[in-house]
Amino acid sequence: MVSFLSHLFNGISLGSVYAIIALGYSMVYGIAKMLNFAHGDVIMVGAYVCFSALQYWHLPPIVGVLISIVLCTVLGMLIERLAYKPLRQSTSLAVLITAIGVSYLLQNLALLIWGANNKVFTSIVPFDALRLFGGELVISGESIATVVCGVAIMIGLNAFVRRTKMGKSMRAVSEDKNAAELMGINVNRTISMTFAIGSALAAVAGVLLCSTYPTLTPTTGSMPGIKAFTAAVFGGIGSIPGAMLGGVLLGVIEILGKAYISTELGDALVFAVLIIVLLFKPSGLLGKPVREKV
Repeated sequence: MVSFLSHLFNGISLGSVYAIIALGYSMVYGIAKMLNFAHGDVIMVGAYVCFSALQYWHLPPIVGVLISIVLCTVLGMLIERLAYKPLRQSTSLAVLITAIGVSYLLQNLALLIWGANNKVFTSIVPFDALRLFGGELVISGESIATVVCGVAIMIGLNAFVRRTKMGKSMRAVSEDKNAAELMGINVNRTISMTFAIGSALAAVAGVLLCSTYPTLTPTTGSMPGIKAFTAAVFGGIGSIPGAMLGGVLLGVIEILGKAYISTELGDALVFAVLIIVLLFKPSGLLGKPVREKV
């Protein structure tokens, strides 16, 4: 029982990281109707920036995290402005190829700046592990911080989208870009802000991920990015609660699958579950079916 609870909480912790990343995917797709597959590499950049702030510049952890968020926010806006904005009216295939190109560009720039050697990331979480059941169940401080951050970000982002002027603009652009523009909404600025928020979340996710799994390489964000996209589709892409639910469920499935079925098949199990869900509910768990006009 204690072992199961330990695996369960580890799954929720990992799933919370996926959820934070998936929120960025969901927002960008829901508003700009673009799949930003370079999003996973923004995670890696955020982790490297925080690593540099702690190891080379000897700054306090909170300052390192803030620098990481700011730089990733700027990076996200640059990617949107230089790579995606010119393709606003292009086919989805052109956008996909561009996203793959941006992804490889970021990986190779990281390789040039930080080198190919693995970096050992120092955890930024100051909390001690929580010990329950007489010390038999140990929950790391990183796991607790990740879950708390994930829930807080989802609640804050949901409130932002529903209650602020910019959030309402995002919802309007998501529904109909042309109609939103006719109503005086600056569509370009709204989409740019969406990329900025998604990239800031990617920075937070990168720092939390590397605090729990401390090895940092130029490809660190690739697989978490793919799994987070899977989580966004699983929960219902475009839905903020759906991204959170999909991320947590995916993390739990992955950890329990590796613990009780096979460590080699853990990743395959995640994608197999996604396929099964989409066969019966193509819009995802909390997604809304889209009706195409003919």
